[in-house]
Amino acid sequence: MQTEVEKAQKAKEEEDTIFGKIARKEIKSDIVYEDDLCLAFRDVNPQAPVHIVLIPKNHQGLTQLSKARPEHKDLLGHLMVKAAEIARQEKLDNGWRLVVNDGKNGCQSVYHLHIHIIGGRQMGWPPG
Repeated sequence: MQTEVEKAQKAKEEEDTIFGKIARKEIKSDIVYEDDLCLAFRDVNPQAPVHIVLIPKNHQGLTQLSKARPEHKDLLGHLMVKAAEIARQEKLDNGWRLVVNDGKNGCQSVYHLHIHIIGGRQMGWPPG
């Protein structure tokens, strides 16, 4: 089985991704939040007691955060606010972490912008 680093090194930007299929509900997921702009679901390979992936339903060309432009400001702001709401919903009152992997060296293995909401345990520093 490949490590996340190995997956990231081989990953390519694709027209359709597993997250696009999850957003369209072609692939089942454990959804914890959904609205017209985004979808949040439990990670299938959790790195903490709470590990949720938050994705825009339509990534608007945002395959990674480094491609963000001024026209993405509203979507990115929406995702940040929803991440905080989801953390409250999950009762992560003692703290939590957001992670956005960007590019090969950032260990991004799926090229559909996504935010990891991780909590339920003490996080370490530095993160990786």
